[in-house]
Amino acid sequence: MSCGNHHETDCREVLDRVFEYLDDEMAELDCAKIKQHLEECGPCLQEYDLDQALKALIRRSCACEAAPDELRTRVLTRITQVRIQYDA
Repeated sequence: MSCGNHHETDCREVLDRVFEYLDDEMAELDCAKIKQHLEECGPCLQEYDLDQALKALIRRSCACEAAPDELRTRVLTRITQVRIQYDA
């Protein structure tokens, strides 16, 4: 996905890493780049808001259990694969 505007950080990179950003799992510099991009790019901000809402829904629904690390990795890998197919 691309909004058609030039950004220091590409839309595709932002969307590929949005869950890392949401989970606070990225380096401070990378986090700042994603934050800046989201402040500039409406389409990416909408996607971020959707992903944030999805994570909140899952958190509320699964509050009593934690997913195993292996499952989490498989799910994130599959999300990335679907995004790549969708963007192609």
